[in-house]
Amino acid sequence: MPKQPTQKVSTTTRRTKAKKDPAAPKRPLSAYMFFSQDWRERVKAENPDAGFGDVGRLLGTKWKEMSDDEKKPYIDMANKDKERAEAEKAAYANKA
Repeated sequence: MPKQPTQKVSTTTRRTKAKKDPAAPKRPLSAYMFFSQDWRERVKAENPDAGFGDVGRLLGTKWKEMSDDEKKPYIDMANKDKERAEAEKAAYANKA
């Protein structure tokens, strides 16, 4: 007689996710995310039949091919956004 498959029984209890405060400051974006926002439409226009994953892969390839000088504007944006987020986080922590 063949063995019956056994069911896995979870021994951990399910935790509910804590509610996030809508007034909490947003996290800073990385240089790559600024680059992605800037280039996504261009890449989609150059590759109209590319899916979401394909566009992401093309953006990643383009980012890796870029020199440090080409990445500098996006790195500067990321640094400014990091400063903004730290200032907002400090103000939020002092308020709470």
